[in-house]
Amino acid sequence: MARREKIHKDFLVDTAFILAKQEGFENVTARKLAAKAGCSTQPIFRLYENMDDLLAEVYERAVEFYDTFYEECPKMNPEPFVDLGLAYIKFADQEKYLFKLLFMGDKKSYAKSLYDILNGTKSYVSTEFTKAKKEGVSSAQDLFTKLWIFIHGIACMTVTGDYDLDQDQTLNLLREASRKLGTD
Repeated sequence: MARREKIHKDFLVDTAFILAKQEGFENVTARKLAAKAGCSTQPIFRLYENMDDLLAEVYERAVEFYDTFYEECPKMNPEPFVDLGLAYIKFADQEKYLFKLLFMGDKKSYAKSLYDILNGTKSYVSTEFTKAKKEGVSSAQDLFTKLWIFIHGIACMTVTGDYDLDQDQTLNLLREASRKLGTD
């Protein structure tokens, strides 16, 4: 009778995802993953041709995690892109390693664009474009581009510990920028 396999792909991806959240994507190595999973490296390479295949699945899990994260954030601001920006900055603060992976890392062949990640499974960015047009913004694309440069800067400063404004101050900055840039 053949022996029953104890280590499965889902378990390895779950464990690798936890490792990426705790220590960073670049620290998801076969040895570290095997140690965290309580196995040798053999099951990893029995289930995956190489680490890149496994890492691509971990990356997808991070994209799904961000999508769920955004879905669960409150949406109560009438200004276009403000809620999207607040969630992005909050993600940078709470999930530094995943933020670096999705929004600051080297683009691997399996990586998605910033827009695709932000747009998510429910067209979040597209919804904000519609909101901007309803608010009378002449170019929602220009507003998004200019505002997102500002938002991404805040998020990166949050990751590096160089941003110390509280959520209310950040909200006021984003609202003001959205209104000002929306009328330019």
